[in-house]
Amino acid sequence: MTNNLINQIRELEEAHLNLKVRESPEELDKILADDFWEIGSSGMIYDKKECLELGVVLSQMTLYNYEIDRLAEDVVLATYFIEDQTRNRHTLRSSIWKFIDDRWQLYFHQGTITQLRVKDLT
Repeated sequence: MTNNLINQIRELEEAHLNLKVRESPEELDKILADDFWEIGSSGMIYDKKECLELGVVLSQMTLYNYEIDRLAEDVVLATYFIEDQTRNRHTLRSSIWKFIDDRWQLYFHQGTITQLRVKDLT
């Protein structure tokens, strides 16, 4: 896997977490695949339409321990740890990105609340 791909997917993931992007249905629409779905940390399932119409959580988040694995030529799995400063909680995250229409789009996302802290990561 090339560093270019790793950096490209990380930049997209960080854009997905960016407050300005999260506040903008137009910007979110560019990132989320048409058949996007998510299992939120609440256990609720959301699709793209719900994310664009209802909005997504607006939190200041910092990403740690970012890794990607190529599942197929046009599919990657990203995993990472989030420190959510706004809600004072931590989550383990996973995202599946697919290369659709000549660009990487977020197909699936899940966040799971954890008791782990940044100091616990190795």
